[in-house]
Amino acid sequence: MIGATLLLAFREIRRHLLRSFLTTLGIIIGVAAVITMVTLGQGLTADVQNDISGLGSDVFIVFPSRTDPNVSPPPFDEADIRAVRNQIAGVEFAAGSVTSSATAFHNGQDWQTVIQGADGEFFDAQNIEIAEGRGFNEEEEDRGESVCIVGPTVVEKIFVEDQVLGEEMRLGNVSCRVIGIAEDRASSPGGGGGNDANDIVFMPLKAVQRRFIGNDNIQYFVVKYDPSYNTLTIQNQLVSLLRERRVIQEGEDNDFNLVDTAEISDTIGQVTGAMTAVVTVIAAISLLVGGIGIMNIMLVSVTERTREIGIRLAIGALAKEVRLQFLTEAVVLCCFGGMLGILLALGLSILLANAIDLPFLFNPALNVVAFVFSAVMGIIFGYYPAHRASKLDPIDALRHE
Repeated sequence: MIGATLLLAFREIRRHLLRSFLTTLGIIIGVAAVITMVTLGQGLTADVQNDISGLGSDVFIVFPSRTDPNVSPPPFDEADIRAVRNQIAGVEFAAGSVTSSATAFHNGQDWQTVIQGADGEFFDAQNIEIAEGRGFNEEEEDRGESVCIVGPTVVEKIFVEDQVLGEEMRLGNVSCRVIGIAEDRASSPGGGGGNDANDIVFMPLKAVQRRFIGNDNIQYFVVKYDPSYNTLTIQNQLVSLLRERRVIQEGEDNDFNLVDTAEISDTIGQVTGAMTAVVTVIAAISLLVGGIGIMNIMLVSVTERTREIGIRLAIGALAKEVRLQFLTEAVVLCCFGGMLGILLALGLSILLANAIDLPFLFNPALNVVAFVFSAVMGIIFGYYPAHRASKLDPIDALRHE
């Protein structure tokens, strides 16, 4: 019986193919819009989280901040870093950094890049891995030797493949020997040329301070903490220690800013999630409109087939069989719209993700839920027309012209 009912439903839809397609257009657009918006929202969240991960997880970034627009804030120094490392429980790594820019020369090629002074603790705090070669040793860091670790973008621009380690390159007027290649990283504001965290050359902190900056100041420092400790407690202790060391009186504003990467990540996740939810609700309204369209066309179908219904009832068809027939047609129509909507969403998601440079994250559960929801829409909005058809009086139906 179910097979025969489905066969009749498909036959009826095929008889009015254009009308059936136009009827399901609301379902198609609604399903496609919801899936596309959620997919892009998930891609945006993943992209931002990936960018934030370039700063390191469970990390505070501390940098000077102006309290007076006419007065520059005092810089940090190595003593501040040692105090943070030694006096605050839960701190795993604390490392300062400075950045500068220069033109890198090698093998007749040149490339404008960023130079970052860093030590081993900085690499650990920001989860920077060495893909090839090695990191700086203690002697190189203490003496500020001219050795460097290059990012993948710099390798691509000025080096010959497989001829990087041990090569001499020039950064402005400073020569350095390449001892390592950094692992490819997500683009982030934590370092690198603009938004490309791989367009960077790392040198020992003291080397950059002496050869490019001209002083021993620390532009900013990172603090990686143990996540098992209370984040707020560590943050408060860090602020108190820095206020004390920078002689900031009670009631005066901090002349430094502190950024918590975990907090940024959570906040961005919440914001993008809320935006996705709002857009999805708006898109879901078209599903409601599509469902009303299904109900309308099914009522029209009942009116057009009144005589057919009367004949079926007269020769012994049960009311529940007539109800099932029309309900099946409504569900098949909605499922048809749901499948087309999913296919449309797949194409739109890939196209838009590539256009705005976001990762495409296929979510099978989302697509299954959207399909099931479209079928439920068929049951909800198809029940009244089906019930109305089953309640027709056979004699009155046979008299219908």
